[in-house]
Amino acid sequence: MKFTQQEMKQLAEASQAAGREDLYAGIHKALRAVMAECLLAVGRADPTDPQDVTDAGARVCALMDLCVSHVHHENNFVHPAIEARTPGLSADVAHEHLGHLEQIARLRAAARQLDTLQGAALTSALHTLYLDLSLFVAENLRHMHVEETEHNAALWCAYTDDELRAIHGALVATIPPGEMMLVMRWMLPQMNAPERLAVLGGMRQEAPEPVFRAVLDVVQPHLSPRDWAKLSGGLGLPAVPGLVDAV
Repeated sequence: MKFTQQEMKQLAEASQAAGREDLYAGIHKALRAVMAECLLAVGRADPTDPQDVTDAGARVCALMDLCVSHVHHENNFVHPAIEARTPGLSADVAHEHLGHLEQIARLRAAARQLDTLQGAALTSALHTLYLDLSLFVAENLRHMHVEETEHNAALWCAYTDDELRAIHGALVATIPPGEMMLVMRWMLPQMNAPERLAVLGGMRQEAPEPVFRAVLDVVQPHLSPRDWAKLSGGLGLPAVPGLVDAV
């Protein structure tokens, strides 16, 4: 069955409201946040301060690493699922992924070059990196919107929630612990309170206790006192940050 873009948007909105399993929402919230923070950091980096320059370059490289991993995850798990039951739908986005990888390589090279420059050349290179990164972020924001509307609509038409959870589980199983902790650091603070509680409640049931504690330790400093109170209350933990002995 083929839908118009407007029909897919409406279907995606209705399915989202119905609480369907969403392969994109959480990780895209994380990516939007880390992209925005990185862009702002590069924009305010002082070209006369070597530490600022080094930090800006490192942040760009870390973002590029995360973006490469995300592209591979979608290419290896989400796109095959789409193509299996809606052939051809992911072709445009898959082509965009190739362009993103080329942009990533250029941005990483530009970020690594910063520490080799001085004076006016460094000031110019840092500003150019900021502008190029702005375009990369803008393109990815548009790209993620397509995935969260058109691709989600196709997935929700073709798969049950149990099947989508199985796809997500297979994807997550391939993520190294260090990368997973980084994703949790950026994803969970950007979720709303019910989403955050659902993720951590599920993790509490499935993950080893030390892993669950480690995630709480990583996330808590990035939550407001009010959000932490909601989370700790929902999980039955002490409201005082850091006191999680009741787990």
